[in-house]
Amino acid sequence: MLETHTLLNSTLVVIQFIAALLGAVYLLKLKNSYWKWFSIYLIIIFIQECFWKFNVSIERQYRVAYYVFFGVPLQYLFLYWLYALKSLKNKNLFFLSVIGYVLAIGVSLFLKNINEVFSISISIGTIILIVLIILEFIKQTNTDNILKFKGNKMFYINIGLILFYVGSYPFHLLGPELHKNHLDIWNMYFTYFLIANCSMYLLFSASFIWGKIH
Repeated sequence: MLETHTLLNSTLVVIQFIAALLGAVYLLKLKNSYWKWFSIYLIIIFIQECFWKFNVSIERQYRVAYYVFFGVPLQYLFLYWLYALKSLKNKNLFFLSVIGYVLAIGVSLFLKNINEVFSISISIGTIILIVLIILEFIKQTNTDNILKFKGNKMFYINIGLILFYVGSYPFHLLGPELHKNHLDIWNMYFTYFLIANCSMYLLFSASFIWGKIH
């Protein structure tokens, strides 16, 4: 199982690189569209993941602190912007999403254990994102655009986020308990976590190749 996880982790880096590379290639084409920020987002994520993956000598507490205060919030806030403000075109929903997430992080800072802060950040951030994913799914299925899904960039992104964020949400909640008492189940779920992560970035790549700019 360890060999499988090592292989999937290495594969993930390659797939993230492909997504970031496609984002860079399409950047000029997207320069007059808000989708250019999606390209920039993927490039930043790839650089971020590579930095922490290949700098294993840095103490874990600094790694956790980075993701708590920058890495994870960057991902959630960008996705809230993409979904609520750009796709759903709902400013109030965007501000509510951001305020709800920021308040949750702010309140959790009173906790002494930074791992608990990280857990709350993931939990609240994902719950808000799941709501946006559901709203986006409803939007896509309630219009004739669903028949043209191949050219819909948000279709690929939505499916990717469903597989990863929604599918792995129980893993974030139950991971420590499973690792402690049910290691075999934890290993299987971690395998899913890595496969879903790879699938998400493959779908992000597909959104550049087949998705149309609106």
